Amino acid sequence: MQTGEDRTKLEATGFACDSAPHSLVCIANRPVKIDTSTMKVHVLSDLDTPQGTTTVKPYARQEDEDVLKYITPVHILHENITPPTCHYTHHVPAVIFSSSGFTGNQFHEFNEIIIPLFITSRHFLSNVQFILIDHKPWFVDKYERIFAQLSRYEVMNPAVNGSVHCFPGAVVGLKFHDNLALNSSDIPIGYSMLDFKQFLRESYNLKVKNVLEAERPVLILISRQRTRKFLNEGKMVAMMEKLGYQVIVILPKTMKNLEKFSKLVSSCSVMVGAHGAGLADALFLPAGAVMVQVVPLGLDWPSNAYYGEPARDMGVQYLKYKIEPEESSLVDLYGRDHPAIVDPASVFSKGYQVGRAVYVDGQNIKIDLVRFRKTLVEALKLLGRPVTSSS
Repeated sequence: MQTGEDRTKLEATGFACDSAPHSLVCIANRPVKIDTSTMKVHVLSDLDTPQGTTTVKPYARQEDEDVLKYITPVHILHENITPPTCHYTHHVPAVIFSSSGFTGNQFHEFNEIIIPLFITSRHFLSNVQFILIDHKPWFVDKYERIFAQLSRYEVMNPAVNGSVHCFPGAVVGLKFHDNLALNSSDIPIGYSMLDFKQFLRESYNLKVKNVLEAERPVLILISRQRTRKFLNEGKMVAMMEKLGYQVIVILPKTMKNLEKFSKLVSSCSVMVGAHGAGLADALFLPAGAVMVQVVPLGLDWPSNAYYGEPARDMGVQYLKYKIEPEESSLVDLYGRDHPAIVDPASVFSKGYQVGRAVYVDGQNIKIDLVRFRKTLVEALKLLGRPVTSSS
């Protein structure tokens, strides 16, 4: 809890909740009993403490009612009646969160679970027990190294546990600050995004810390296969190599193994990709590297909010390549003068899902190689690399 009112309430009653636009986090700093079969958290209360139930769906998208439908609720009970008997007693606090929601999308996994989990639990210095509702084994396996760095205990799956656990305290929900962001002034020990990146380097044993350590500029090109894909990707690669880049083309399936993929990204100087989840892996880029985001038609705001603005705090240099209408497949579909081309805002005004169908799910890109070459030359300059005369 960061506000004075919340802190005062926590100290006085042993329980308080912090409600924000994206997240709801409740903290009990007194003993609790958690029945994992019902996900009821019994907070031991004094006779003069108000009785009642607080329900939390522990996921960092509190404003999205459609997503919250898939999040199992946690019921926090304040009662002076005798709670159930403990089957297990723990000497560290519990942190309860969900792996439902938008998991399966790397941006959302980092944005709404991994970074908020770091914000919420890092100050416990691994002395914390994670209880993961809506438990997905593949998710735990994927982020095993991160969980192991944040907690010395195996992640608990309440669905197969079905016991009553006693803890000295508990946190229900994860604190969210902003897209791929940490607000150091709102964290007990003041961690920043650079601290989180250092945490990732330690978790995955990444050796390259600064882009200056690389002998040759390696460019990683995120190759999308369904939407917002590059229609002339082969010619793009040829142009990049002519400029002096060593190019590595990455397919989505490669990103699933973070053990290997994080090491690959950490060895690169430049990351290029159309707006999409793969750009979240810029978190693994070394300091001083360059992220080049290709901004499709109609996606200016999310491109800036999700990746443009956060890049600076990551210690990554950022370049935006905004495509012209002629570079979008939508021109062939609608014609150059259609509102979908000249006025994307009018399409989104009909509802987000309408705009998403057109610009997020229905658009591919044919890069203007002459224009895009200038952006890649600028990236070389940012890296302090010479542009070869043959290029």
